[in-house]
Amino acid sequence: MAARRNKRQDFESGEHNLAGWLLVAHPSLLDANFKQTIVLISAHSKETGAIGVIVNRPLEQTLGSFKAEYNGHPLGNVPLYFGGPVAPEEMILTAWQSTDDPVVFKLYFGLSLQKAEELLTEDPAILMRGFIGYSGWSSGQLEGELSDNAWAVCPLDGATLHKEDAPGAWKRLLKRIRPEWSFLADGPADPGLN
Repeated sequence: MAARRNKRQDFESGEHNLAGWLLVAHPSLLDANFKQTIVLISAHSKETGAIGVIVNRPLEQTLGSFKAEYNGHPLGNVPLYFGGPVAPEEMILTAWQSTDDPVVFKLYFGLSLQKAEELLTEDPAILMRGFIGYSGWSSGQLEGELSDNAWAVCPLDGATLHKEDAPGAWKRLLKRIRPEWSFLADGPADPGLN
């Protein structure tokens, strides 16, 4: 009888598509672009790689303050985030909408300005974000990082997305999905100063 594989093995081998999942950075991941990040993966395949955005790096700007032509525009108050180091001249609009079921939600990724405005008009309570740049992995790169334990994988739910940029979100989410990493997350940024 063959042994059952777990989801972690499926992620590492690339047999599971991570689109719509969250990556949570391991405490030892020190790359300035990804240290203590939560990444929403929007597209993934072993053959073509993966694309996502960092959801816990607010830029403390809105679309209106970033581009003057959006001052007074319905999209002018959309908050902006650092989405990742790839294509920093591009902006990706996303939105998520709650439903009657707290675990179920609608996610819109890569919205056109027209569609984003329509969604805001239909539901002013919709959560909309603009991401400057994005995060990308070439074919097999993300699978390699997962096998090196650079990331923990977490299913996406509306509650997490509503709290993605709250102070301490990275630590709370990391402790929830990989408790054995919690003592590393609580350690000093530079253990030599301890």
